[in-house]
Amino acid sequence: QVQLVESGGGLVQAGDSLRLSCLASGRTFSTYAMGWFRQAPGKEREFVAYIGLSGPSTLYGDSVKGRFTISRDNARNTVYLQMNSLKPEDTAVYYCAAYTRSGSLRAAREYDYWGQGTQVTVSS
Repeated sequence: QVQLVESGGGLVQAGDSLRLSCLASGRTFSTYAMGWFRQAPGKEREFVAYIGLSGPSTLYGDSVKGRFTISRDNARNTVYLQMNSLKPEDTAVYYCAAYTRSGSLRAAREYDYWGQGTQVTVSS
């Protein structure tokens, strides 16, 4: 089992950048592929990015491809989400989670051990 704590959210203007962090507790972090999701008010949870166990394997949601970068540092038990060229439509609560099943990498149901989320607000 792993516990996840997100940080790094805030209020920024369109075009700005933010880096989110997700710190994992426990010694098993390196055995989990990880993902970032986001949820805006009144909307379903949306897949943002996925990273494999050691990093080279990544996948992005269509709405963030080319602007966001996911990375991980297994020595620090941390996964990051670098967000550039932010847009108002990126406003949401961002969550990290561990990929624990075998289905679609984009499906929230395939992930467990969700963090509490960090709010990102992008003003126009």
